[in-house]
Amino acid sequence: MEVATLTALLKAAAATFPARRALAVTGKVDLSHAALDALVDAAAARLAADAGVLPGHVVALSFPNTVELVIMFLAVIRARAVAAPLNPAYTQEEFEFYLSDSEARLVITNAEGNVAAQAATAKLGLAHTTASLKDAAGQVHLSGLPNSSAVQGRPGFANEPSDVALFLHTSGTTSRPKGVPLTQRNLAASVQNIRSVYRLTETDATVIVLPLFHVHGLLCGLLASLASGASVALPAAGRFSASTFWPDMRETGATWYTAVPTIHQIIIDRHLARPEAEYPALRFIRSCSASMAPVIMEKLEAAFGAPVVEAYAMTEASHLMTSNPLPEDGPRKAGSVGRAVGQEMAILDEEGRRVETGKSGEVCVRGANVTNGYKGNPEANEAAFRFGWFHTGDIGVVDEEGYLRLVGRIKELINRGGEKISPIEVDSVLLGHPAIAQAVAFGVPDDKYGEEINCAVIPRDGVSLGEDDVVAYCRRNLAAFKVPKKVYIADELPKTATGKIQRRIVAERFVVPPTKA
Repeated sequence: MEVATLTALLKAAAATFPARRALAVTGKVDLSHAALDALVDAAAARLAADAGVLPGHVVALSFPNTVELVIMFLAVIRARAVAAPLNPAYTQEEFEFYLSDSEARLVITNAEGNVAAQAATAKLGLAHTTASLKDAAGQVHLSGLPNSSAVQGRPGFANEPSDVALFLHTSGTTSRPKGVPLTQRNLAASVQNIRSVYRLTETDATVIVLPLFHVHGLLCGLLASLASGASVALPAAGRFSASTFWPDMRETGATWYTAVPTIHQIIIDRHLARPEAEYPALRFIRSCSASMAPVIMEKLEAAFGAPVVEAYAMTEASHLMTSNPLPEDGPRKAGSVGRAVGQEMAILDEEGRRVETGKSGEVCVRGANVTNGYKGNPEANEAAFRFGWFHTGDIGVVDEEGYLRLVGRIKELINRGGEKISPIEVDSVLLGHPAIAQAVAFGVPDDKYGEEINCAVIPRDGVSLGEDDVVAYCRRNLAAFKVPKKVYIADELPKTATGKIQRRIVAERFVVPPTKA
C-alpha cells in the first residue's frame, strides 16, 4: 500500500522495529530506530520553538556525512520546513548563490563550522547555528538557541503529502543551476520504489559512501534503508574512505552498498592491491549516477561474489527512474540501466509521439516521484514538462522487454564521476577573470571519471596569462570538482556562422584523441 509521506514511512519503521539499529558511526555512535526517531522529534520541536522555523521555511544544511546531518535533515522535514543540503566544499560565492536562490532563512553547520558558508550567511544576513550530538542519550545541541523546556510537551507535527520537504539544485546547460523542490509525496514514492526493486527489509544494512547532499546517497542509501527498518553506517571521517570501507561494512553486517562508478573503481583497485582477508556476504552491489564500464561490473562481481545492478536516476525524479532487477526478479543486461521502477517511462520524438521499440528518442517519465517543476523558472518548466511528461534530456532506446539503454545526452552537462557540472557556470567564473576575454568549458572523456572538465580561454590583448593562473582562479571561485583539469590558452575559438560557440566543436579542436599503439 502506498504511504503518502516520508515521515509516515519513517515513523512506521520506528514503531515496528524500535530496538533495531538505525544509524551508526563505528566506535562512536549507535542509534536504534526508536532513539533516532526521538532525537528527530526533539530537534524538530527545538527548531520550531527556539529557532522560529515555520512550515515552508527553507533551512540550509552544510555538513560532512555525520549523525548530526541525518538528525537535523529529518528534523527540518518533520517540522514541515524545507531541507536544503549543500556541499560543504562550496566557495563563498557558490554558497551565496544557493542560499539566495533557495531563499534559506537559517543555515546549520557542524560544530567545527564552515568558513565559506558562514561568510555567505553573514553577508546575506541569515541566521546560523551549529548542531552537535555530544551524548546519544541526550539531545542535539544547537548553538545560540535557548534550551526550551516547552518542547518536551509539544504536540507532533502533521506532515502533508504536498509539503515541500527537500530543495536541491540540478545543473543546467543554459543557465545557473535550477532549483528542484521535492515534496513529502515525491520522497515517499521514490523510497517505496527503491525498497521494492531491491527488496530492502529490516535485516539489511549498508555503509554510506556518497555525500548526503545528493539524491543518490540521500534517497537510496539513507532514507530507503531507514524506511525499511534497516541500518545505515556512516564513515567516521564523514566521507568515503577506501581504507575503512570494508572494516565498516563488516562491522555493520552490510548486505549491499550503492556508489558511483568512480568509487567502484577505487574499491576494485584497493582489492587488487590489498585484498581483505574476508568480505561480507552481499546480496547485491548497486551502481548509479554515471554509466559503468562492463569491465568494472565484471571485476566487481568476480571479486565480491554479488550481482551488480545498474540504475538510472535524476534529482527531478527524486532519484530512481529505472534499474536492472535483482537476479530473482529478472535478467540483468550489461549496457542497460534496466526497466522503469514505479513510474511510467516513454521514449518520445520531438513532437511528443512514442517511437517504435528499438528506436532512439528522448527518455521521458511521469509518476508520483517526479517534481512538480523547477522553482521560479517558467522557461525551464515549459521545456521540461511537455506533452504531459518530464523530459530528461537524455537519448535512449528501449528493447522488447522494457530495458533502457542510454545512447547520448541532449544536455551539455559534464558528468564527472556522478557530479553533474554545468559548463555555463564554469564559463561564468572564467569570464570573471580580469585577464580573460573569452572562455568556454567542455567535457572530455576520462578513464577514471567518465568525463573530465577542460576549458579554452582567450586572453585579453596585451595581457600575459598562463594555465596555472586560470586554475588558481577557478580554485578560489569553484568547488574542487568543477575546476578544469586542463586549460587551453588560445588566440581564437571556433564559432558557428551566427557567432555561437559550440562546445563539441571546441572540444574537437583542442582535444586530440590518443593514438593507438
